[in-house]
Amino acid sequence: MDWDIHVDGRKYRLSNRRMLSAGIVLVILLLVAIMCVFIGIMANASDKAPVSNAQVPEATAREALDSSAALSTAQATSITTAKPVSNAQADPSLLMLVNADHPLPDGYRPETRELPNGLGIDKRAYDDLVKMIADGQREGLDFVICSAYRSYEKQQELYDNKVARVELEEGIPHEDALEVAKRTVALPGTSEHNLGLAVDIVAYAYQQLDNGQLNTPECKWLMENAWKYGFIMRYPDSKKEITHIIFEPWHYRYVGREAAKAMHESGQCLEEFTGNAE
Repeated sequence: MDWDIHVDGRKYRLSNRRMLSAGIVLVILLLVAIMCVFIGIMANASDKAPVSNAQVPEATAREALDSSAALSTAQATSITTAKPVSNAQADPSLLMLVNADHPLPDGYRPETRELPNGLGIDKRAYDDLVKMIADGQREGLDFVICSAYRSYEKQQELYDNKVARVELEEGIPHEDALEVAKRTVALPGTSEHNLGLAVDIVAYAYQQLDNGQLNTPECKWLMENAWKYGFIMRYPDSKKEITHIIFEPWHYRYVGREAAKAMHESGQCLEEFTGNAE
C-alpha cells in the first residue's frame, strides 16, 4: 500500500517502508525531547533543594519556662548556629547593672529573638547562647534553659505568687511576706531576666534550682567554659556580700566575650567590674 502526500502543490508517493522509517525517526526525536525536559526539571529542583544537615553546622537549643514547658530531647528543635555579632562585644549596654538599687527604666523592652519553644533572649546574646549549648551537647551534655527573658507582667506574677506562698507556708503577715519574697524573686524592673540578657540553665537530668546543680556535669562544664561564649555566672557564692543575691549556679548573664574574658581572668563579678561594688 502506498501513501500520496502533497507538498507545495506536488504529489509524492511513499511506500510503507518509507513511512515506517519516518515514523521511527519522529518517535526517537519525541523521546529525546521528553528526556531533555525531564532532565531540566530535575536539575532545577536540585538547585532549590534545602541544604542537608551534613552540609551545615546545626545546634539544638531546648528551653523551658519555669516548670510548665520543659522539652525532652526528642522534642528538641534544630537551629543553625551563627558567628557572634562582632559589635555586640563592644556594646557598653551589655554591662548594664540591674538589681534592687539599679532598676531598669520604666517600660524597658529589649529587642529579643525567639528561641525554639517560644522563649526570648536579647538578640545580641542569641548566637553565642546557641553555640554554647551546641558545643556542650557535642561533648555529651544535656541542657535545659528553664528561664530567659521575662516581661514586667510575668515578673510581677512570679513575685505575687512567691508572696502568697510565703504567707501560706510561714504564716507571717503580708507586709513581712513582701520582704521575704524579695530575697529570692526580684521585683519587676530589678531582675536581669527583665533585661533580656540572663538565662537559667540546668541539667536535663536534674531540673532543680538548687545547689544540687553543682554535682551535674552540665553545671561543671558551664562554670569552666561559659566565659568563652560571653556569659558569666552572675551570682557566685564568693560574691554574695557584693551582689546581695544568693548563690545561683544556674543563672548566667551575657556581657559579651571581651568583658566575660576579662572578668574570668580577674575573678571579678559584674558589680566590681563596673565599679559599683559596695
